[in-house]
Parts: sequence; structure tokens; C-alpha cells
Amino acid sequence: MQLTHLVLGGARSGKSGFAEKVAQAAFEQSQSVNKSLEKSSLIYLATATAGDDEMKARIAHHQQRRGPEWQLLEEPLNLAEVVDNASKQTTILIDCLTLWLSNCLHHGCWPEHRINFLSSLENSSANIILVSNEVGSGIVPMGELSRQFVDESGWLQQQVAAIASDVTLVVAGLEMPLKRAGR
Repeated sequence: MQLTHLVLGGARSGKSGFAEKVAQAAFEQSQSVNKSLEKSSLIYLATATAGDDEMKARIAHHQQRRGPEWQLLEEPLNLAEVVDNASKQTTILIDCLTLWLSNCLHHGCWPEHRINFLSSLENSSANIILVSNEVGSGIVPMGELSRQFVDESGWLQQQVAAIASDVTLVVAGLEMPLKRAGR
């Protein structure tokens, strides 16, 4: 059964570590039930770019947690293309949607990329685990761009949650299921 799992949480909440466990389990299940000759693959799709030393350190920390079965794919903008090309034997962990949103806003391609990605997500037969920062629980930002980011992030998360079979909120390393298997 195809899995689409949205994992939400604040900064350093444990959401990426949890999402990696979900992806690893989905990959292992895919391998055990896959009777075809097509090999299963486990992809870490990173939307971050290493623009400074602090981000380089964050990326290195994430890479150290993962085993050799993980394939790294760096794609800051064209998530729809990756999802469209994934087979049903593929498990993709996309980390993270809010960085992707920021990249798209910066490049002026947000509306088109959002529409294409949501369509790809709905039509995919791959297992897809998505990580996103929960930024809507605080105060309304003062600046126009900051407000646009928070608004677009919230709308994107609502749209992805509607598509997803599972949604989990991670707070202080604790997983709180919000939606399971489409319910």
C-alpha cells in the first residue's frame, strides 16, 4: 500500500529523525513485499542548499544519521519532477517543504511549482514522507514577506495533509498522530 506521510514540527523537534524512521520502515516493507525484479530505492530528497557554515553543519548532522542504503538527491525547486519519476518501489523522504517554499518564493516560481507538486503528490505510486516546519503557531509576523511565508506554509500544509494518508506532529521528540491511513 502506498504511503504519503506528512511530518510537522517546530525547529529541533525531532521531526526529521522521526521521518527517517518512517521512511526506513516503508522502504523495508517495500523490499519485503516487492516480488518483481525492480529494486526498491530509498531517497533522501534535500531541499536545503548549503549557503553558510551553519547550514553545512546541519546538513552534515543529518547525513551522519543515515545508512548506506540512502541515496541523496538535492533538489531545491523541482520536487514535482522527482515525484513524477519515482516508481512504486521508491520511498522518498522530502526534507523539508518550508525550505522548498522559501526557495520558490525567492526564485519567483511558487504558484506554478506548488500546483505541479500537489498534482504529482496526488498521482504518485511511490511512498513519500514529507517534513515541514510548523510556523503558524506563533504570532503574526510584522513584515509582508514573512507573513506571505507563514500564510503559504499553512495553506501548503493543509493541502498536503488532505492528500496524505498519515499526518504526525512531533513536539519535543514525541510523535502525536493527527491522521492515520486516511482517517
